[in-house]
Amino acid sequence: MLVAGSCANATPAMAQTGNDGIVLDAREALRRQDPGRLASLRANAVAAQHPLAMWVDYWELTNRLNTLQTAEVEAFYLRWPNTYVEDRLRNDWLLELGRRRDWKTLSLDAARFRMNDDRQVTCYALLADHLEGKDVRSAARNAWFAQRDADDGCALMASTLYDAKLLTEADAWRRARMAVDANRPQVARQAALLVKPQSDAELTALLDNPAKYLAGKHITLTRAAKEFRTLALLRLASTDPDAAAVQLNMKWEAVLPPELAAWAWASVGKQAAKNLLPDASTYYQRAEMLQAKTSIEIDWTDDILAWKARAALRANDGAPRWQQVVQPINSMSAAEQKEATWVYWKARALQALAGSSAEPAPMLAQAREMLGTIAGQLSFYGSLAAEDLGQPIALPARPQPLTPAERVVALRDPGLTRATQLLSLGLRSEGAREWNYSVRSLGERELLAAAQLACDLAIWDRCVFTSEKTRSEIDMAQRYPTPYRAEILAAARAAALDPALVYGLIRQESRFQADVRSAAAAYGLMQVIQPTAKVVSRRLGMAYDPAQLNDIGTNLKLGTSYLKLLIDDFGGSQALSAAGYNAGPGRPRRWREGAVIDSAIWIENIPFSETRDYVKKVLSNATFYAALLQSPDATQAPSLKARMGRVVGPRPPQAPPPDTLLP
Repeated sequence: MLVAGSCANATPAMAQTGNDGIVLDAREALRRQDPGRLASLRANAVAAQHPLAMWVDYWELTNRLNTLQTAEVEAFYLRWPNTYVEDRLRNDWLLELGRRRDWKTLSLDAARFRMNDDRQVTCYALLADHLEGKDVRSAARNAWFAQRDADDGCALMASTLYDAKLLTEADAWRRARMAVDANRPQVARQAALLVKPQSDAELTALLDNPAKYLAGKHITLTRAAKEFRTLALLRLASTDPDAAAVQLNMKWEAVLPPELAAWAWASVGKQAAKNLLPDASTYYQRAEMLQAKTSIEIDWTDDILAWKARAALRANDGAPRWQQVVQPINSMSAAEQKEATWVYWKARALQALAGSSAEPAPMLAQAREMLGTIAGQLSFYGSLAAEDLGQPIALPARPQPLTPAERVVALRDPGLTRATQLLSLGLRSEGAREWNYSVRSLGERELLAAAQLACDLAIWDRCVFTSEKTRSEIDMAQRYPTPYRAEILAAARAAALDPALVYGLIRQESRFQADVRSAAAAYGLMQVIQPTAKVVSRRLGMAYDPAQLNDIGTNLKLGTSYLKLLIDDFGGSQALSAAGYNAGPGRPRRWREGAVIDSAIWIENIPFSETRDYVKKVLSNATFYAALLQSPDATQAPSLKARMGRVVGPRPPQAPPPDTLLP
């Protein structure tokens, strides 16, 4: 029977069939790359009309992808039209066609690629278009600059367009600088070799030991040689920004063209900012002064500009340089400027600058308008913006209950059904991908129904993922579910913790998947790792048993006890404790040193992007859970600023030393 629910503890069994062993055996045969076994299992699955036969079919073809012919692939498309595996095989096949240099077939099939989310396929397709005589320069340049890995597709596209003089030496050097700055040395190598094909050994030397390379003898420096020295300075900055600054001061600022010296100083500033060094803003100022000396436009990356803004926020012992916050934000790409992070900080900067302006009213009005554009967002900066405007953090009204008809449509959706079957067999990756593909183009009510189906089946990660995709119909009790309520509340109470914080952390850690193990060997709801479990077990007088880490009660006891140790060690700071839970307590201990600064500024300056995002989401989650645990129909959340605390600074001298038992 279908009943409306609020995603609490419902755990209906997912559908299984009597011959599911075929699917599991096929997955194992794929792992072993056993073509004979896969072919036999494929025939059995198809003959038995197994509902997951398409997946066995897909595995069998991908296992021999390099020998497939177009006719076999097209026949697969016809067998399984408009399904995830059809488009998944198309993605695999397009990559294979690129490796084969079959541009005609690739061009025809790329037009049918619905997901269109593979950057290497994009590069191959742009290359195919170029070979057909189409103008792809702008799109190709953008795709190349966005390249993350040294893949064949983007490298081949770039070299072909470079030879055709559609990509320039300036493009290649900028790509190389971007890649070194982003710690992608192989991508940098590919770009630099376009201009200097015989310089592989020199590139290896500057990437492996930039200080030694810079100390080498230099006679006449050509433009390429100066670019290489700039790459070496960027590489040195990634490990020792102060040493790179010394090199620039002593020699290289005077030797390099102003635009290259400016690039080097900006990269030094970025790395210094990521290391929370006090000179970061000064290094960025050196880059600005050099930029003013050249007529060449210096197109810095959004990442360099973001760290320039962060450095300005943290500068002057907690008194931000607000003008230096505004300037890099204004130089970011249009898309980046629209991000809530930079809308918020630009608005804060305008408010601060208005105090010394002869005409403060327009600046204050602009700041309020900007804050208003994000104040309704269910996010960290959306909540801060609302509070800055003197408004409560408003929660959306619950949408109309799903009708039986809407719920039945989700229940009978073929893709969602396959996803639940895959998940029931323990094929978590395949099930999640099938689910995500099935909901990608659903409307608001359909998304709510699909999310509710996941809730009812206790597939909590897909419940949250799907519910978060709605924009106008938002069910907060569904988006922030409360499974294992009795167990989590009891564990929080036993550890003297705010249950909203525990829920907020678990939602971010595991999405309430009690049996999950991460790639980093973190277990269960609270993603406890074994070294932490050993330490906390000893503190609690518990026998340590790694086999129990996925047990809900044990996992909650260990996780909440560890979180309580962090809370106590960090003087009650939930921001520091969340950072410690994600990155280990030693790092936020170092990150808190220096001046006393605004807690939001401290969070925005967390050097690790994963931890920075984690802390924001945990605190934001906890704010919403604080309201929803009181009532699933709450219309307001309590203060996020109160939860964050006002400032973060060094440990008070009278405080006890850090608990050495904390791992």
